[in-house]
Amino acid sequence: MTTEIIGLLAETYIHPGTGQSAGAIDLPVARERVTQYPFIPGSSMKGALLDASRGNGLDTDRLFGQQENAGQLLVSDARLLLLPVRSLTSPYVWLTCPYLIERFRRDMERAGKGGALPKVTPLTDDKALAAGTTDLFLEERLFAVENKPPEELAAAIGTLIPHAEARARLSRQLAIVTDKAFAWFAQYALPVQARNVLDEEKKTSKNLWYEEALSPDTLMYFVLGERADGAAAKIATFLAERRYLQAGGNETVGQGWFAVRRVEGAAS
Repeated sequence: MTTEIIGLLAETYIHPGTGQSAGAIDLPVARERVTQYPFIPGSSMKGALLDASRGNGLDTDRLFGQQENAGQLLVSDARLLLLPVRSLTSPYVWLTCPYLIERFRRDMERAGKGGALPKVTPLTDDKALAAGTTDLFLEERLFAVENKPPEELAAAIGTLIPHAEARARLSRQLAIVTDKAFAWFAQYALPVQARNVLDEEKKTSKNLWYEEALSPDTLMYFVLGERADGAAAKIATFLAERRYLQAGGNETVGQGWFAVRRVEGAAS
């Protein structure tokens, strides 16, 4: 049986909604129950893959199943790995933490693509691993830079990024903070967009609401498994040829587009 890893680099804002309000935000993003990290449920990813596969010569009933039969394809949640965060020292920083790196390592090993990813942890919640200056300003928070992230870590994460230019700058923009510090950014540093419905005659507001979203250049990934030989490889090959996938809400206003990359071989 084959297991595939598919990288997802956000090209637009992504809104994996929950349909429930949370305080001042009417439509928050979906979050993992325990960690509160944003994610896209596997059911949503499976639906996005099914929509993209229709009319492209694939046996969708066999791969994805029907109401009375399970399909051959196994689709995981899309997990967060790098979160773009505003910085005073660069346009933005790709932020991650030891726990997300550990999960990525475990998923790569499960897929048989797990090279020796280094284990890295900043000493305290006010320190970070990053390239460049001795101080790192993220949103309103200041971190003292201890060291640079290992080059082999940037290379392994780069296997998920479809664009060569983005992979080339990853080592300069990658930053690692503690799990606790990252949880703050995952909770409070996502963009919130105001949307409105206007009265057609008076041009006044009929319905104003606020939506949370993931920024462009957010890096996620998901795992494809199979119940029958060839199912995962067929979809992975299809995605590699297609190069883009729409997932999440607000498709009609241009949101939800990912550039995709199939991880080939072992991570370096």
